[in-house]
Amino acid sequence: MHLNLLFMENKEQVIFSRNTVEFVTVAAEFCAYLERAESLRRKDFVDTILKILPLLYIKASMLPECEMMSDNEPETFVTEDDYEVIRLNLQELMADRDDYLDVFVEDMKYSDTPIRKSIAEDLTDIYQVVKDFVCQFRSGLNETMHDALAQCREHFIGYWGQTLVNTMRALHEVKYNSTEEEEEIDD
Repeated sequence: MHLNLLFMENKEQVIFSRNTVEFVTVAAEFCAYLERAESLRRKDFVDTILKILPLLYIKASMLPECEMMSDNEPETFVTEDDYEVIRLNLQELMADRDDYLDVFVEDMKYSDTPIRKSIAEDLTDIYQVVKDFVCQFRSGLNETMHDALAQCREHFIGYWGQTLVNTMRALHEVKYNSTEEEEEIDD
């Protein structure tokens, strides 16, 4: 009984730790920002997302280590339709600046040329994982929150952390290497 109580206290320390709470806060803001992106100008969107993404990366990298408690995968909340709405809104917003060449893709080792990627798709891929996490965490159920945290951290390490960094490089290019003509069109 004492060991079980100790395990429960440790689990609660992980899900209510300062680093977890700060990540949840930034993750929720990231999701909300992408959900309202269609009403923004590209210049403003890029400027702000370039401030949110590094913070999201830092906070995710500080998440405490934890392992899944349940054998079941946490519930997903982002539907294919939700995904497509966000992706299409971002694609329309980024317009001709959506595509970029990426050399940090697994398929690159089999190719002589860089792989074409999409800022909109990359941001939406990150959104999907992070939004599912935020929704799972809001359940208020300790085990669900714990498993959501474990899965989000695992996906950060294995996929979306690298995607975030690659997308930031592309967004940096959009912000700082736009021609004057592009800036006038965006205004």
